[in-house]
Amino acid sequence: MSQQGEQYTGASGQEDDWWGQLYDDSAPDTGPAQVADTLDDRFASAVSASSTGTAPGGADAAGGPAQQDVYGDQFEDRPASDRHEPFTGSGSAPPGEPFARREPSAPGPAARPWEPPAAPAGPVTFPAGPKPPAQPPSRTTAVPAPRPPDESAGPPPYGRTDELEQAPEPRAPSVPAPTLAEVPRAVAYVGDGPPTYDAEPTVLPAADPDDLADLVADTVLDGARYGTSTLRAVSVRGDSARYRGEPRRDSLLTARFGTGDGALVLVAMATGARATPGAHRAAADACAWIGRAVGRSHQRLAEDIRAARRGDLKSGLHRLTDRSLGKLRAQAADLGVEPDEYAASLRCLLLPADPDCRTRVFFGVGGGGLFRLRDGEWQDIEPRVSDAAGEAGPPVVGFGSVPSETPDGDRLTMDMGIITPPSPYEPAPEPPPREPFRFRASVARPGDALLLCSGGLAEPLRGEPDLAGHLTQRWSDAGPPGLADFLGDIQVRVKGYADDRTAAAVWEA
Repeated sequence: MSQQGEQYTGASGQEDDWWGQLYDDSAPDTGPAQVADTLDDRFASAVSASSTGTAPGGADAAGGPAQQDVYGDQFEDRPASDRHEPFTGSGSAPPGEPFARREPSAPGPAARPWEPPAAPAGPVTFPAGPKPPAQPPSRTTAVPAPRPPDESAGPPPYGRTDELEQAPEPRAPSVPAPTLAEVPRAVAYVGDGPPTYDAEPTVLPAADPDDLADLVADTVLDGARYGTSTLRAVSVRGDSARYRGEPRRDSLLTARFGTGDGALVLVAMATGARATPGAHRAAADACAWIGRAVGRSHQRLAEDIRAARRGDLKSGLHRLTDRSLGKLRAQAADLGVEPDEYAASLRCLLLPADPDCRTRVFFGVGGGGLFRLRDGEWQDIEPRVSDAAGEAGPPVVGFGSVPSETPDGDRLTMDMGIITPPSPYEPAPEPPPREPFRFRASVARPGDALLLCSGGLAEPLRGEPDLAGHLTQRWSDAGPPGLADFLGDIQVRVKGYADDRTAAAVWEA
């Protein structure tokens, strides 16, 4: 189609020639006017075309007032015929021009200047919504003082006395706070006077830069709750070791083996030999070895505890204890020291996680204490070992088939008939006596508190009645304490007792 709307029906070669002439830069524009065809010119042409349809003063060509929007546009609401859109047919915009040119129309009557609308005569109603906040009173406005609140009604909420007077809310019944007589406060020491040593750590143990894993913390604190029991455990360096910068000889291990109701909780504590350089290592090894042995057999042990197989428990735990302490003696031989220099006392407690089982099992070797707080009184339930139990019985060689000695008095070993050579020392030194194995299985009652401790706490509990009385008041009716409170209770000092203290207490719900 040509610029004037005529249909062009030339041959293909002539059509290509016409297309080339139309878009050749050297060919003049075929529009009605000889104007430049650039983007700026087209924009100016569009602006000129849009401005010719509006009379000065804001009135359009028809004489009506122009519709003005917030940004000052005056052609957005015009009819479609005035919006300078391209039309088909004669008079359409030439190629490349987006708007058709229009001749300027006769100016209409001048529009009146814009005036703000008059204020409404009646009251103004706000639409539904939040009420506008009221303006605060000026500083010169006199504000009446609020009335004093009623002392029996308690303090008003958030200080609003007016709201409290208009719509008082019901108050929950008050619960009286516990008095000092019900839960006595923790004390620093008991007895006739304070201890000689300082109450807090003073000197740190010497450290080896190549063996920092050998360092022992001053205090270890742990706790848990399984079934109907709540556990608190702590190990604290004694006042004497704190003063001299010696490591804590006590070691503590708390471990859970298994999951669910079949789990078994082990608490093991050991105390190294006094005045030996590797005492803390021997105690740590004893706890680690007994923990490994119990952990590997925890399923069978848990079943025996639930089934109350006391004989099986005692014999099995005796073997595990002897095996663990035997490793200590073997370690002493590897280190080239005497067995009694690399030794430790060992005391353990087994707690089943099954809430239907209240059996608590104690076993171990060495000194310490096992106490029970029941009905407000302490009971010393440490298993007693008679003197006869520690003595070895008569030798049994071959169950009576072979005599135990020759006519000359030489002893035989089993039934092999081998004569033991005489000792070069007269008299021959006796082997060091072994500590007897201790075992106890007891059924806990609701409200009981079971305390297992090393000798550092067992001795002042037996020797100072004030310490036992203080712990009775603290633990009888208040329930299991928190970790920090339990640490404070165990650290109550007594003059003349400065060893490490390790304790594990179990409260029954």
